[in-house]
Amino acid sequence: MNKGKRIMIADDDPGIVDAIEMTLTFEGYDVVTTLTGDTIISMSDNFPDLLLLDVWMSGHDGRDICKLLKMKSETSNIPVIMISASPELKRSATEAGADDFLEKPFNIDELLNKIELLIG
Repeated sequence: MNKGKRIMIADDDPGIVDAIEMTLTFEGYDVVTTLTGDTIISMSDNFPDLLLLDVWMSGHDGRDICKLLKMKSETSNIPVIMISASPELKRSATEAGADDFLEKPFNIDELLNKIELLIG
């Protein structure tokens, strides 16, 4: 059911990236990961079907990355779920164009449900 759906995880915490990657791979998604915002900003092809984006990443604010993606015609339709340990950032993430928001630590079933709603 999820075969062929490509999800990019962008978070500067390798432990979070590894845990989410393992789960999504087990669920049948094609997963790519990055620990830096530069990878997302420099994407020019092979775009993911969905992006899991941390709000605070080394050197970059995920909200700025989200705004940039939503402004470009080739990436504006990619659903973005922003994740953060700060629940008060939900509003600013939504204002930046995020399609959804998850507070860390989050329940993996909640993540899977949000992904399914956006790209299922």
